[in-house]
Amino acid sequence: MNLLLTSGGLRNETLRDALRDLLGKPFGSANVVYIPTASVAESGDHGWLLADMTRVQALGWREFDVLELNGLPRRMVLDRLLRADVIYAGGGNHYHLARSITLNGLTDGFLEALESRVYVGLSAGSMIFSRNLTEHSADVIGDSADLHALGTKTVEPPFGRFDWYLKPHLDSPDFPERDDAWADRIVERADFPIYFIDDDTAIRVRGDEVDVVSEGRWRFHP
Repeated sequence: MNLLLTSGGLRNETLRDALRDLLGKPFGSANVVYIPTASVAESGDHGWLLADMTRVQALGWREFDVLELNGLPRRMVLDRLLRADVIYAGGGNHYHLARSITLNGLTDGFLEALESRVYVGLSAGSMIFSRNLTEHSADVIGDSADLHALGTKTVEPPFGRFDWYLKPHLDSPDFPERDDAWADRIVERADFPIYFIDDDTAIRVRGDEVDVVSEGRWRFHP
């Protein structure tokens, strides 16, 4: 399983180079499928989504597909995932993205696709791999409102791949409250490992190896 779990997408050359390395061939020889599902649970202006889609599309793929996980036949969704070389899941509400995978019965198909494809996450798209993606972590992190907005108080982690939790947008001007003091308060409450990463950073997973790729700043608390 090859993953590039970003906070702000492919914003710098270091992150783009990391993706090229994981992919093993030029972008122009590869298909990408962009999943905007997490974004539809967010209200307000979606210019940030269009900006990210444009940034990804501009890399010059052989094919740029867009796939919503809800409302389509399961087989159609899985076939579109299998057609891609890179699966890119965008930002928004990570609880909605996780529930869209589990409630539509997509977990096994996703995992099958990820055996031989590269996955890139942006923010919410990066947060769904932790086995600690639960209502408990929502309370610890302080974003239970994002879960309750979906009309539920529980969430099942779709993959449960890692024990560590990823929290994006450290030092982001779009989230001015996410500074070191904010991270410190979360760490005091947390009973699980956490990565805090800024928008120029990603967690890279190659099989069983996990490291950090960054032109910015990050923190890890075991």
